Amino acid sequence: MFVIKKEKNQILSLPVKEITAKEAKNFSSDLALKILKLLIKKPMYPIELAKELKVHEQKIYYHIRNLEKSGIIKINKKEIKQGAVAKYYYLDKPAFVIRLKEFEETQKIIPKSSSKFLEPFIKNGELDAMIIVGSPDPHGPEKARSRDGYYGIDLALFLGTFLNYVPDLNVRLDTEVRQEELKNNLILLGGPVVNNITKKVNEKMPIFFDKNNHWAIKSNISKNVYPTDETGLIASFKNPFNKEKSILLVAGKRYSGTRAAIIAFLKYFKEVSKGNIHNNKIKARVVEGVDLNSDGIIDDVEFRE
Repeated sequence: MFVIKKEKNQILSLPVKEITAKEAKNFSSDLALKILKLLIKKPMYPIELAKELKVHEQKIYYHIRNLEKSGIIKINKKEIKQGAVAKYYYLDKPAFVIRLKEFEETQKIIPKSSSKFLEPFIKNGELDAMIIVGSPDPHGPEKARSRDGYYGIDLALFLGTFLNYVPDLNVRLDTEVRQEELKNNLILLGGPVVNNITKKVNEKMPIFFDKNNHWAIKSNISKNVYPTDETGLIASFKNPFNKEKSILLVAGKRYSGTRAAIIAFLKYFKEVSKGNIHNNKIKARVVEGVDLNSDGIIDDVEFRE
């Protein structure tokens, strides 16, 4: 369970534990609150708490027993201290709520900037778009096999956090899409080598994949070229098959580039939503994947444009 706070253009959240009014009495004293404020920082054992708060350890044990019984604090680990077992406690959740009535159905709370970015594709808590991923079977002139479908799961889970209801099956392989379906709002995953629909709209994008330069990403905005395989693109633009609809593209030159684009979309969505650094009215960002922990797998990104 979470509590949500809207602050300016941000949505802030904090995990909470639901408790009863009776359980709330266990931290109504000043000493109990001081104990909780220490335990939110790090796990501690009772004698350590007593020394920190300069009170008799029996007073600490009294509150620890009540807080543990209520499930407000839990044992983190046990260690031998001076021949005795010391139990380290931690705060289960950083906030608490007392519920006086049953939950009610509500709409998702979406930050204003993020809402605008996703607006064509999500309306009133429903997905109004078709997600298209490249087929895992050999297809297209390059006889390419897409491995990007795995990232479709991550993308769908992320979009699901903004949805109240998913009415139909919304995912297609690029080889299954009928011509009339291209007139819908589309979410495309994967570059033009592995996704035929991406290839169809490629040259209509503000930043595109240059087939004459080994599919390097080329920007019509900055005129920059991004040739590395680890480069990814996130772009939202009008659907050339139907100007009343839109397309969201999350793709890379190669598999690693698509991974970078997905990481950027999921991890830095607020930054992605700001638009291009050269023209923020154009929703197109270029990122390059980086391997922070040196394990050979892209795990973060740097924004290039």
